[in-house]
Amino acid sequence: MTAEATATPENFLTTQPHAIVERDGVRYTLLGTAHVSRASIDAVNEAIGTGRFDAVAVELDPPRLQALTDPEALAKLDLIQVIRTGRVAMFAANLALSAYQRRLAEQLGIEPGAELKQAVLQARERGLPVHLIDREVGLTFKRAAAKLGFWGRMKLGSGLVAGLFANEEVGAEDIEKLKEGDMLEASFSEFASSSPELYEGVIAERDRYMAARLRETSGDAREVLAVVGAGHLQGLAQHLREETRDPAAIREELEIVHRKSKVPWFTLVLSAILVAGLAWGFSHGGLEVGTGVLLQWIAITSGLTAIGCALAGGHPLSILAGAAAAPFKPFRPAMPSGAFSALVEARLRKPTYADFLALRDDAQTVRGWYRNRVSRVLLNFMLTCFGTIAGEWIGLARILGKFMA
Repeated sequence: MTAEATATPENFLTTQPHAIVERDGVRYTLLGTAHVSRASIDAVNEAIGTGRFDAVAVELDPPRLQALTDPEALAKLDLIQVIRTGRVAMFAANLALSAYQRRLAEQLGIEPGAELKQAVLQARERGLPVHLIDREVGLTFKRAAAKLGFWGRMKLGSGLVAGLFANEEVGAEDIEKLKEGDMLEASFSEFASSSPELYEGVIAERDRYMAARLRETSGDAREVLAVVGAGHLQGLAQHLREETRDPAAIREELEIVHRKSKVPWFTLVLSAILVAGLAWGFSHGGLEVGTGVLLQWIAITSGLTAIGCALAGGHPLSILAGAAAAPFKPFRPAMPSGAFSALVEARLRKPTYADFLALRDDAQTVRGWYRNRVSRVLLNFMLTCFGTIAGEWIGLARILGKFMA
């Protein structure tokens, strides 16, 4: 008799944390796993091998599944489209997560999330429907960041960038979190521990989101196996059992990125001071003083933006594009100067297939960031934006100084 024939539901349920919820005629078996455990892989194989389930759901989103099952997924990315559609932050978050997973794989000898990948492969092999129920990691990152203040976002962003260069072993505390079962919580652990807002976006919201997705995608299935990190079991089971709202409405609500304020006060104040400074210069000092204020603003913002782009190793035309766009930043807040510069950089030094394939390795070192054309475009975007921000603050201070003189 084969192992498959002798497997029973009780076997895998006794070795792994789990929860069973029945509602609307569907029985959901939530199998809690550890993302760095071979025992979890065995439990997944055994559970699907029982032949009991009509569908399999996993704690993944399409980009993460593609990254797990297609090693060349990054090489198929259109970097120019990423910049144009404002998804640089999402791309950077995914890159940081990939770098973190790589460090774990090298340290522990097992691919993080291997049990999720196995669940998908086993389900497809048996012809079972596969449902991806997690929210896209980039969207989770943006929602979490939107709840933080300016300095909180800067700390989070700089931490993610630093994580790309980190080469030391992952700490024991983070590994324990992975055994409890959530990759994103472990990735953001330094920030989540001191930020309730970040925990809400990274963990609690995803419990609600995945519960809604399970209800939304069950279809005709009557027995659904959901493979999720053990850290999500309690919250996911509670929402799946108690939530009465329409699941599609819940999902749409949790996919919207809410800003703390829809009014760009800083941009409006900056624009007002700039216009007032120019008006004051022309009215009190005539053409010479007014032109001087204008030229000073252009020189400071363009100059520091050009320095930022040059520090990123930007092409001369990329430097020129960023510098030309910088003085007008207060009047077009939706398009940062870094985007102009990065678009020119990506076109003039178009990343090759080899650049994408080597990205995860190159992102581990400073030299690699400059050598790889993909990471250099990202570096171009970030340092150019930082240069523009510095130029705006210094230019603003100089104009205010003239008012008070």
